[in-house]
Amino acid sequence: MNDDATVLYPLSFTPVYKDYLWGGDRIPKRYRREAPPGPCAESWEVSARPEGMSVVADGPLQGRTLEDLVRTFGRRLLGDSAPEGRFPLLVKLIDARERLSVQVHPSDASAREHGGEAKTEAWHILEAAPGAGVFAGLRPDVTPEAFAQAVREGGGADLLRRIDVQAGDTVFIPGGLVHAIDAGCLLLEVQQNSDTTWRLYDWDRRGPDGKPRELHIEQGLAVLDPAPAVDPLCAPVPLPPQGASTRARLVACDHFALERVETRARWTPAARKEAFEIWFLADGAGAVEWTEGRRPVAAGTSLLIPAETHGLCFVPADREAVLLRIALP
Repeated sequence: MNDDATVLYPLSFTPVYKDYLWGGDRIPKRYRREAPPGPCAESWEVSARPEGMSVVADGPLQGRTLEDLVRTFGRRLLGDSAPEGRFPLLVKLIDARERLSVQVHPSDASAREHGGEAKTEAWHILEAAPGAGVFAGLRPDVTPEAFAQAVREGGGADLLRRIDVQAGDTVFIPGGLVHAIDAGCLLLEVQQNSDTTWRLYDWDRRGPDGKPRELHIEQGLAVLDPAPAVDPLCAPVPLPPQGASTRARLVACDHFALERVETRARWTPAARKEAFEIWFLADGAGAVEWTEGRRPVAAGTSLLIPAETHGLCFVPADREAVLLRIALP
């Protein structure tokens, strides 16, 4: 294949499934996918991580890895605002049948000081069982010193702030904020390209080998930020409507922006930057069109839209569709 002559197109990838012990079965059931063996805790939708590399599922580039595409097509794929030679984001679906461990990730600053990869993330709740929630930060009456002591003594979960969530909510987790996803949440996670997780507490459960899972108490406490600058539960910011479409900004930070588009008719992104985007169809069905082609999409489809894609629009089928749009800031 002559890569110089290749016309890039909206790319779908074969999901990379993770069978962590807390996972469920809602990802394949909700999105009508072939179920992997064992629990389906996570589906890595768009990833350039070596431990979960995305591979193109169809079209002329079928079988090629995202890492290869970044290396080969560079700015044609990423645009000018992305870092040179590295895909900056990781997008996952997460199904928490059971609660995840209490954990913390480094921020950009603490990663430089203490090591590891910086990780700021956001969760958009797709489905929530009655009583579902998340843990994000310390309770207002808890000092960092009291939390550190409790963690070192084998606890600390009761000192966290718990937030009830429902479908449509978005939670922002900057690097340094202690957190956990409670049981009952199905969500889309957008994060920096990182897999550094410092586990502080794991609810006294045991892994598949019958032993407690590894904790990283001193590493986690070293990067803990007890006073986040913003409320983790995000308030959507309405954006100017476009025809029969309504839009809201769900999250905007230094690393990514997440927007929700609800549309009953053809939607064309206005003033689109020359940069890649990731689209996830949360509900409904339809088609993505661009100058050189058209492809149908069903609920649960993730697409990487190359920077050089022109004439881009989304056409819903016979009812309203909900599209989640991820971009660099």
